[in-house]
Amino acid sequence: QVQLVESGGGLVQAGGSLRLSCTFSGTKFDWYNLGWYRQIPGRQRDWVATISTSGSTNYADSVKDRFTISRDNHENTVSLQMSSLKPEDTAIYSCRADRGMAYYWGRGTQVTVSS
Repeated sequence: QVQLVESGGGLVQAGGSLRLSCTFSGTKFDWYNLGWYRQIPGRQRDWVATISTSGSTNYADSVKDRFTISRDNHENTVSLQMSSLKPEDTAIYSCRADRGMAYYWGRGTQVTVSS
């Protein structure tokens, strides 16, 4: 059973930086594509960034050039480095692991950006 646990959320001022991490356990980490998503309560969950098993990355336009996704195949973690944060980045951030038709979610971590 795959488990994902996020950490690193918190309160930060606009313009600041924050680094989120997601620890993966339960099976072979290398097999999975990984992603970060975010959700404001009452709204749909939005895709933020993904990194494939080969390390290729993609970003939503809203975070491109500000956020960086990375993975550590030795530590079984996926991280999201967030810079130049804006109040509109405030959300619950969740990581997702997928392989074929199977996918798993973490429970999320709150990021709040004050103006």
